[in-house]
Amino acid sequence: MFKSSHGDTPFSLTYGTEAVIPAEIRMPTYRTTIVDAMHNDEELRLNLDLLEERCERAAILKAKAKLKMTKYYNARVCGITFRPGDFFYRSNDASHTTDGGKFGLKWEGPYKVTEALGDGAYKLRSTDRTVLPRT
Repeated sequence: MFKSSHGDTPFSLTYGTEAVIPAEIRMPTYRTTIVDAMHNDEELRLNLDLLEERCERAAILKAKAKLKMTKYYNARVCGITFRPGDFFYRSNDASHTTDGGKFGLKWEGPYKVTEALGDGAYKLRSTDRTVLPRT
């Protein structure tokens, strides 16, 4: 049965109860034998009343899991900034300047940073002193 980070199935968050498959109804299992027919409707109504709270709890747990993954990712990301005068190679996948196919070059350059514009944008110049039009 599919469960996400909050521990509930999508069916239980929609209808308030867990689904019972037809094979479980025919075979006597603990889950199907403990059902009391008289109190079953009352239990279902109670589950529907508590459904909104379960959905809120699931949303909170989902947000916690997302925050945990974000913290894990951000702890391992190294921010790189370049200063004017630095040399580097640029990924050919990012710029799409040449299509070499499977055996094409992965990196192009070297390029020199002439000006830092902010937010990872730079003015670039190649070794033959031509300024690149796209930063």
